Amino acid sequence: MLFLHFLLALWLAVTSWLNPVVIKKRKLVWREEFNATGQPNFQDWVYETGYIRNKEMQYYTNRPENVRLENGNLVIEARLDSLRTNGQVAPITSASLTTEGKHEWQYGRIEVRAKIPSARGTWPAIWFLGKNHDQVGWPACGELDLMEHVGYDPDTLHFNIHTKAYNHAQKTNKGQKVGLKNPEADYHIYTLDWTKEKVDFLLDGKTAFSFRNEGTGPDVWPYDQPFYLILNLAFGGAWGGQKGIDRTALPQKFYIDYVRVYQ
Repeated sequence: MLFLHFLLALWLAVTSWLNPVVIKKRKLVWREEFNATGQPNFQDWVYETGYIRNKEMQYYTNRPENVRLENGNLVIEARLDSLRTNGQVAPITSASLTTEGKHEWQYGRIEVRAKIPSARGTWPAIWFLGKNHDQVGWPACGELDLMEHVGYDPDTLHFNIHTKAYNHAQKTNKGQKVGLKNPEADYHIYTLDWTKEKVDFLLDGKTAFSFRNEGTGPDVWPYDQPFYLILNLAFGGAWGGQKGIDRTALPQKFYIDYVRVYQ
């Protein structure tokens, strides 16, 4: 019997050597280092303009006062303003950039190195929406919040997912709050590691939150499709303004050093 066990072990070793497990290495497929001057390339980025979502106070523009490349960073600036648009005056402006229709990804590892602002009212975010957003709407399209921060809770970072089954409108969204003292004091690396089986949210290389595919369909897991990236700095609104705002703290700047995508 021992001899048979030995032969079995030998056979397994030989076949494993003949048929080694192949671990696929990810390759860098897209990067944005923001090393130029002026403004981000319109071939890679879409500028949202206007009052877009969440009852936020800022008017998004594509002006260099609100979005520009500076010292190797993308700078998104929320500022007091007197912008005249559509017969009205926008007292606060900022910017929101997306890769919708330009660059969209299904699975992979996406890294963003960024330095956030922090003041009562600020609401910077690094997040993703499903490509089918215009067809099925939110939350059916799915949302991945790689990083959100609200200034009234300064030492907390938020990582969340939203789906038709799990979303904040129903108070069923899934996510994790991570305490970090003075997160605005330095740059941090926010990473989304996304496969068919799960999606991991990492802060400086450490897993902050994981969401696993339950295998029950797109209402729970709408993540088997391409998603696009959104980088924005909101001010006030349904979440950012829950505990008031401080206009005197403006301007505030959101710095993004790079975006790198591996597949």
